[in-house]
Amino acid sequence: MIIQDRVLRHAIGLAENGNNMRIVEFTHPDNKELPFDVVEDAIVFMRNDPMFYRKQYYPTVTKLADMSRAGKSCNKMEMFSSMVEEGITQYCRKFKLADQADEIFNNDDRSAIIDKLFSEEMDLIKKGDYK
Repeated sequence: MIIQDRVLRHAIGLAENGNNMRIVEFTHPDNKELPFDVVEDAIVFMRNDPMFYRKQYYPTVTKLADMSRAGKSCNKMEMFSSMVEEGITQYCRKFKLADQADEIFNNDDRSAIIDKLFSEEMDLIKKGDYK
């Protein structure tokens, strides 16, 4: 038979070992890095969110496909920038990452999203998708 010891033991936590921690450090950590690639995650969101895909993504890509088949040149930044801006705004709002997309995504992130989407969608268009 095992009898448990019922002696009150003093627990030493973060606040009691000399490293005083403020409650604000739990709600506003100094490290703003997210544990995942926000560029890739935003792209997955844009492709998989049914409402965003139907209202923003698909119309933009079909316009790109039409221009490509007609032999017209297109500026990927002009074509994708408003869609990507709306996409990252909805992404931040849906997953409660930030009040403003600028808090998470910088201009390099936006360009990386546009470059990746453009190159991947152009490959699909050349293979015959979006007819």
